Amino acid sequence: MTTPVYATREDVMRALDTKLTARNAAQIDRQLQAASRDVDKLCHRRFYPEQATRYFDWPSSQYGTAWRLWLDDSELIEVTAVSSGGTSISTSDVLLEPNRSGPPYSRLELNIGSDAAFGGGDTHQRDISVTGLWGYTNDETPAGALAAAVADSTVTTVTVDAAGAAAVGVGSVIRIGDERLLVTGRTMAYTGQTLATALDAQAKTVTVEVADGTAYAVDEVILIDGERMLVVDIAANTLIVKRAWDGSTLAAHTQFTAVYASRSLTVTRGALGTTAAAHAGSAPVYRWEPPALVRDLVIAQAISGLTSETSGYTRAVRSGEGSSERNRDSGAVAALRQAVYDAVGRKARLRSV
Repeated sequence: MTTPVYATREDVMRALDTKLTARNAAQIDRQLQAASRDVDKLCHRRFYPEQATRYFDWPSSQYGTAWRLWLDDSELIEVTAVSSGGTSISTSDVLLEPNRSGPPYSRLELNIGSDAAFGGGDTHQRDISVTGLWGYTNDETPAGALAAAVADSTVTTVTVDAAGAAAVGVGSVIRIGDERLLVTGRTMAYTGQTLATALDAQAKTVTVEVADGTAYAVDEVILIDGERMLVVDIAANTLIVKRAWDGSTLAAHTQFTAVYASRSLTVTRGALGTTAAAHAGSAPVYRWEPPALVRDLVIAQAISGLTSETSGYTRAVRSGEGSSERNRDSGAVAALRQAVYDAVGRKARLRSV
């Protein structure tokens, strides 16, 4: 998984109520990539944020105003540096438009009350350079904190606390400091606690006693022996769980058995144009949020792709009398695609020369 996706492996697994296996994980990841890139194509934009420098010709026959630069497909979230003809332009002289609805911003204008100007290069080619955060949106939510320091830029596994484990999934884009990381896998890590009392092998036994309930989070997956459990509530030092989660086997567990949790994340460091760096333990972690409708559509299309793959792509559903079509384009999924396009799709190039 090298390009951000707009839903996580866990989102799809819960929607399908399927168990975790290496084969299923690979299938889900592949369908998430396909669905996310299809949504990019549908909406004529990429939604994830990317730090980069991009270049634009100046002057060009398209530009009728000397102080306005249309960004076209390069939508901008925020700008950090601008230059033209090799001369830096202060960002205080740069106006991002449309200011009433952006980001994303579709054009960059110079404050005509300043001395800033475009041009001056030896040729018009790539005369203007703009460094900033590109994409549709940079909406983020807190997602816990690091449970241990990240020593240097070569580390590819980071451990998060309980809140982070519950909030982050495979496919999430997270940020620690100025670095963005792409979560590509996750494994269990020892929580430092053991069972305070034994557990029997009955599904109705849903309370897990631990030494410190505050070290866990609702929606976190824990592992005791070979049985995975989903934490659905916490009361003091008692975890209320769903037993035999992810297709694991219901089993009895003795007192003092170690409790593990899915807190060790395999990550791609320095993702989306950022630079890998060391991070202190307890550094806050933030998760990037795609638009809600986009996330829902990616989950729906990934599920459709998985079920079609399972049936050898021979399954079809009825959409009307005497007709059938691929599931992705039928019923609720087709309505969701239209809703996504209506809400966040780019309809046309809006500009005047």
